Amino acid sequence: MNYYRFQITLLFLFAITALIVGAEIPQNLIIPPASTTETSLTICWDKPLNDSDTVGYEIYLNHRYIGYTKKTNYTVENLLPDNSYTIGVKSIDKMGNASSLLELPYVRTRKQGIILNILDYGAIGDGVYINTAKIQQAINDCPNGGTVYIPEGTFLSGALFLKSNINLYIAKGGILQGSSSPKHYEPYLFNRFEGWEMETYSSLLNAGRMDRSGQYHAENISIRGKGVIQGGGATLGNAMVSSKGMRSRGRLICLMNCRNVCIQGLTIQNSPCWTIHYIYSRDITLYDLTINSTVRNGDGIDPDSSINNYIFNCTFDTNDDCIAIKSGKNPEGFYINKPSKKVYISYCSFIQGHGISIGSEMSGGVEDVIIRDCIAGHLKYGMQIKVTKERGGYVKNVSVKDCDLQSIRIFTSVPYNNDGKPAPLSPYIQNLSFINIDMTRAVRKDIITVEGFADKKCYSKKILFKNILLPEGAEIEVSNSSYICFDNVKFDDDIEPRYIVNRSSNIKIY
Repeated sequence: MNYYRFQITLLFLFAITALIVGAEIPQNLIIPPASTTETSLTICWDKPLNDSDTVGYEIYLNHRYIGYTKKTNYTVENLLPDNSYTIGVKSIDKMGNASSLLELPYVRTRKQGIILNILDYGAIGDGVYINTAKIQQAINDCPNGGTVYIPEGTFLSGALFLKSNINLYIAKGGILQGSSSPKHYEPYLFNRFEGWEMETYSSLLNAGRMDRSGQYHAENISIRGKGVIQGGGATLGNAMVSSKGMRSRGRLICLMNCRNVCIQGLTIQNSPCWTIHYIYSRDITLYDLTINSTVRNGDGIDPDSSINNYIFNCTFDTNDDCIAIKSGKNPEGFYINKPSKKVYISYCSFIQGHGISIGSEMSGGVEDVIIRDCIAGHLKYGMQIKVTKERGGYVKNVSVKDCDLQSIRIFTSVPYNNDGKPAPLSPYIQNLSFINIDMTRAVRKDIITVEGFADKKCYSKKILFKNILLPEGAEIEVSNSSYICFDNVKFDDDIEPRYIVNRSSNIKIY
């Protein structure tokens, strides 16, 4: 056999092997909590274990190809209510090979429930009439599985209180507009704000009641549509502050001790402070949202001592943290001891804001956070983990991969929101990874900062930075840390950055 025939034979064998083996199969196919509707199914999955050759995914319904996506989520629409479907996904590699089909069999759409149009309750969408009582009556009358429907128009309202087993749907062209008067957000509710349990004004949308015992008081709720939820903004926030103080402000949406809640499809904007805040909750899904905020403390989404959180396909433009994962503050949060854990964030775009954050209130602990395929614009602090020595608690098991970021900041000396007595122990940060991160658009010089505490038992440790692409002139600062690994962290031209290392040990650079 001559050389050329040998090469052709090898190529043929490679092609046959690829056809037989196929692409690597996706992992962990699920239906996110509360995401199923009467006519749609949403699925999420993880990339194959070795995803370097994966370019996209084919979607199958009842074994029939229906679509393609480059994301690891997909919504199938125009289905029939109360019907069973088998839904699956295949990964596609660079050669065009498909993996085996990963399936979820017998997934059922929801039954079609009663629809209550708020116009039938006398609501007026002129942006002037206060519709609180009319909309609340529709919510109170809504049977299990039913939907309160807000049509086209601007419907002004004060605080509304959702209940279990209902849907709130805001149609395209529909605006649920929060009043700018604090009197429309009474009674005061016991909840948590900036780490402390306290009473505040009610939010525009409220569900559940706060209870640190762990019981759930509202469940199976969806807030959906193609319309807008819009708050009273700075006017309302300033009026609340003038009346009852800085920490009296309600949020735009506040969930307390809730389970199985989905918020999807809406534009949510102009909150008096934090936009979506949920406390002591479980199985929360937020996706396809556009969140805009310009007010002081205008966070986008704040998961607070909550478990099993899914946030994907969201766009943020805020005047504070875009996402801030929290779990209480100082001794109170430490002894309540309710961590935020299992937080999955993917395919989000962070246009403007302070950061994609963990903390600063994290005294109950934060663990098992996965951030994938996100793009961050010029955030003030970038991807940040922020604590102080007074907090107690921990941050551990955080994985950030395949993202476009401009700053990574592990920061242990937050100069704000640090009132109250300290927890009995300093916090610790460990087991973090940052892999396949494009930072070439960064403008900060100190592009990566890793801090720990002076006590060696509270050093930040076991942190991996791998395959990080930097802009020219970037610096990396490490202090009070140990077992930090930098593997292939370089500029475009393969030049290593400048490292500034103080009071640290076992720093590896490859």
